[in-house]
Amino acid sequence: MAMFIRRALSSPRASVFRGIAALQAREFSPAVSPRILSDPSPPLRPPFLGPSDFLRASTRGFAKGKKSNSCPASIVVGDDSASGSVDVLPDIGPTVKDTAASQMDAAIVALSRELAKLRTGRASAGMLDHIIVETSGVKMALNRLAVVSVLDPKTLSVNPYDPNTVKEIEKAIVSSPLGLNPTVDGDRLIAAIPPLTKEHMQAMCKVVTKSCEDVKQSIRRARQKALDTIKKAGSSLPKDHIKKLEKEVDELTKKFVKSAEDMCKAKEKEITSG
Repeated sequence: MAMFIRRALSSPRASVFRGIAALQAREFSPAVSPRILSDPSPPLRPPFLGPSDFLRASTRGFAKGKKSNSCPASIVVGDDSASGSVDVLPDIGPTVKDTAASQMDAAIVALSRELAKLRTGRASAGMLDHIIVETSGVKMALNRLAVVSVLDPKTLSVNPYDPNTVKEIEKAIVSSPLGLNPTVDGDRLIAAIPPLTKEHMQAMCKVVTKSCEDVKQSIRRARQKALDTIKKAGSSLPKDHIKKLEKEVDELTKKFVKSAEDMCKAKEKEITSG
């Protein structure tokens, strides 16, 4: 029995128990540790962290901020790593293209009005719009004084809003370079479209060609203005972005130039077909 007790006390587990007992005696015994009783302040111990607090504290130092690259209306041109700031400039592409397209479209509208003024062998309601009528001392466009309609491919009908202006409208039509001689039919005018002579056709085709060249020059001027704007901002834009903008402006120019050429070809065909 005595041998069994000696073996139990000499085992490693017994050593652990003896150590725990010694620590407890040292902490709570006044004889071993008199300073503990005399000092009212508790001993300093490290704070206890729960599992969630520990994970938060350990991962906080590894969190990094993310930079957003989705900026459709701006261009990132520089990154200052020292200060953490990113230089962002507004994207001038949409503004440049919209301005150029607006100017080119205005040129096309002006060409359409000029071509409508030219007389062909066929009746057109818009061929009288440019005629200015003077009535009661006031000059006004004919289309503001009367409604022009096409009776047939060779005849126009002019119906004044005020029947008292029939004579003034007739005088203005006769004085125009269209070569028309309308006749009074009650409260309206009837204008027959005479066939074009060969000389008249050639003269009209030359006018169409000149008008086409004029509008193409206007379109190219709008293109040059857009390229100049891109060039001014070139020092602050990436080279690939500048090339992309220039290409888009050139494609826009080709589109409007082709539209002008198609309109003029259609007008020349209308003139020559009589």
